[in-house]
Amino acid sequence: MPKKDDATASDPDDQTVFRAAMQNVTPLPPSDKVIIKQRKPQPKPRHSNQVVGEMDKAADVFPDIAVDDEWSFLRPGVSRQTLRRLRNRYWVVQDHLDLHGLTQDAARQQLALFLEHAAQNRYQCVLIIHGKGLSSANGIPVLKYRIGGWLVQYSAVLAFCQARPEDGGSGAILVLLKK
Repeated sequence: MPKKDDATASDPDDQTVFRAAMQNVTPLPPSDKVIIKQRKPQPKPRHSNQVVGEMDKAADVFPDIAVDDEWSFLRPGVSRQTLRRLRNRYWVVQDHLDLHGLTQDAARQQLALFLEHAAQNRYQCVLIIHGKGLSSANGIPVLKYRIGGWLVQYSAVLAFCQARPEDGGSGAILVLLKK
């Protein structure tokens, strides 16, 4: 039996049968309608109010993180090696936010906007400078105590740790975000 090399080649009997089957078929009239394929809508970035809302919804569940000399956070399911890498600056800091001199409400709002911006730009590692609280009443670093609790509530935060001295030391934290 001969081998067919061309997939479009057909047996003469097949062509005869096809033409016989199609002889009484009338073509459809041309349509004035154009079929447009729907494009998927562009994803809309989360608004900062949603980010703040996400931070607010678990306010009672996540109290402020206890702050000591080497405070850190690691989301459950993320390896300890990830935290070690973050401490050792394995990832390049892609942006930073300075919250010096802001009230808690203003700092929280700025943090929400910053995290939204980082997510839009697909940043993986950012630095947040909260200050050491030297100018605060009673010398208590209010933002330092609050920022950890806010970050834990934001689901895109995988881990954070105190920055190295050259990056701000106890007045700043490195944050690892989901890509």
